[in-house]
Amino acid sequence: MPRRPADSHIFWRDPALAHLEAREVMDGRTVCYVPHSHPTFSIGAITGGYSEYLTGTDRFEAAEGTVVLMNPEIVHACNPVNDHPWSYRMLYVDTGWLACVQGLPAFRPFGAVISRDRDLYADLMALFDLLFDDGVEVADKEAGACRFFSFLAERVDGAGLPLTESHDALARAADYITRHCTRDLRVEEVAAASGLSPSYLIRAFKARYGLTPHAYQTNQRIRVGQAGLRRGEAIVDVALDAGFADQAHFQRVFKAHVAATPGQYGQQGQSRSRRR
Repeated sequence: MPRRPADSHIFWRDPALAHLEAREVMDGRTVCYVPHSHPTFSIGAITGGYSEYLTGTDRFEAAEGTVVLMNPEIVHACNPVNDHPWSYRMLYVDTGWLACVQGLPAFRPFGAVISRDRDLYADLMALFDLLFDDGVEVADKEAGACRFFSFLAERVDGAGLPLTESHDALARAADYITRHCTRDLRVEEVAAASGLSPSYLIRAFKARYGLTPHAYQTNQRIRVGQAGLRRGEAIVDVALDAGFADQAHFQRVFKAHVAATPGQYGQQGQSRSRRR
């Protein structure tokens, strides 16, 4: 078996393009996710091998050349199959910026969750190469991202899915968990804040958000941790600020959700252009 590289993935960020964040994983056998969600819109390209892609209640085999799309707050996971080699690139996009590109007052979710269109894949790879290239001006990277997302809705099947109507009480519960995620929360407290019974809250929340209230809180804590790491704060301080008992607990949970250690995530990824 070929030796796996020590640094199998990188993150890319640029303070001047805070609405975009990218990562590249060269050996997907080294990463594995629990079901989770993001506040961003996410789009990725499978660059080698294949993996299992779970989104909502659907499962797909995502092979090289596949583009995967993930709307905000949709529970998903993409993991290796029987240690089969695979690699990918992911781009996380702020929905406020994307709504401006769409010309809408609020982000409009995409209906498609997967595409095997070769031209779309090639254009997405070109955008990644542009972002990873340190020699490209920020304005050119911004323009390239705008071009790609301006036409994305026209290129994926089922684009323009209407926003899903939410249960007001469940939305209150989710908001309450988000605002208080860094402290211990009992389900009875969340239920009282949302006006629901604890038993109904657990059942209905999982059906609406794809996660139990506790798992949703953990997911929100990880987001708090990511924000702290992006600011360059020490891992131990981030762990405590995000509500974890200690750094070791934070590292275990963080890796399960992000498929990278806090140290790996906190480092600014080395941008580089790749030709495929």
